[in-house]
Amino acid sequence: MHKLESRSDIIRGFSPAWFITTMGTGIVGTLLYNFPYHSRELQYLSWGISLINLVLFITCCVLFLWRLAKYRDFYSILVHPQQSMLLGAIPMGLCTLIVSLVSTLKPYNLSWMPPLALTFWCIDVVLSLLSFIVIPFLVTTHQKHALDTVNASLLLPAVPTIVAATGGAIVASVHDGSVATTIVTVSYMLWAMGMGVAMLLTIVYLVRLVIHKLPPKEAIATVFIPLGPFGQASYGIQLLGVQAARLFPTELPQIAYLGQILQSIGFFVGLLIWSLATWWFAHAVYAMIYTRVQGRIPFHLGWWALIFPISTFAASTNSLWNMTGYTFFGAVASLVIVGVALLWLSIVVVTICYAWTGELFKAASVVRLELQTREPEDCDSEGPEECLE
Repeated sequence: MHKLESRSDIIRGFSPAWFITTMGTGIVGTLLYNFPYHSRELQYLSWGISLINLVLFITCCVLFLWRLAKYRDFYSILVHPQQSMLLGAIPMGLCTLIVSLVSTLKPYNLSWMPPLALTFWCIDVVLSLLSFIVIPFLVTTHQKHALDTVNASLLLPAVPTIVAATGGAIVASVHDGSVATTIVTVSYMLWAMGMGVAMLLTIVYLVRLVIHKLPPKEAIATVFIPLGPFGQASYGIQLLGVQAARLFPTELPQIAYLGQILQSIGFFVGLLIWSLATWWFAHAVYAMIYTRVQGRIPFHLGWWALIFPISTFAASTNSLWNMTGYTFFGAVASLVIVGVALLWLSIVVVTICYAWTGELFKAASVVRLELQTREPEDCDSEGPEECLE
């Protein structure tokens, strides 16, 4: 492995892809806290992981802002066909912190927690909408894409609004009255926008898989990415239905039975989307096994793309168990949570080893792990930095 020559190499090689680590770490902590079969030890472990995620997110923000200030290449990132997609990981990582904050402190009835959570959620909504609106516009105007090189990261700009909608349902649970009703209403809008666009982009990606088959082994982890919006949408619509049933009968009495109807719709639609997510989960696992049989899959930050999507599936399954009490959902949720926690732990260990040697901070590695779609002739011999035009 190649060691870095200076601290500048770390800053230059620090890309938005690192925020995927905060997404995965944060949601794993939340899953352990909400484990179907409650354990005090798991809650303590969840608190520890949430604190680690807070430090990790702050560190990523500092390093990324440092890079932008030093190299002033934000426009290059925006027009890059892969790095721009990963900017959506920033609000999603922030949302995991918001969910951890509310879930952990809600039992203590702290007066300062609800307004703090609401403030951070509003920031998260703004960042999510910027990702949702700006990046797709750049895709259709400034970036170069081809069907044979498209991978599932194309969905990433749409996912933050779905994640923010889910976070909104959780933040609304510690508010009442018009504030909570407004949060839930905005969250439904965010959910609809994100889910609609994600479904359209998933069709594009599925067409790519049918015509050009699985992506190369360096990019094979991206086949799990579509599982993310499906799992998160299922989880979010269920939580929003619960909050609608709590709030709308008193806040919107002029619309009879709206809350109860939305709760029923939330469960039913959540179950349907969960079923679709189950198919994609099975397909992604098969694709991963098939590719591994063909040869060794090299490690890179793209492996973190496994954690968040699988975790959203686990969260959706756990929510279905809470709503129905069916042992099947509880057992599946438990198995998936344990599996994704072990996967997270193994990826954390390997990531630390590769980061310590500098392998993950090399600019060449960053270009490779972000699975760039530019043609080889676009990157000349002057170095990987030239790929970020």
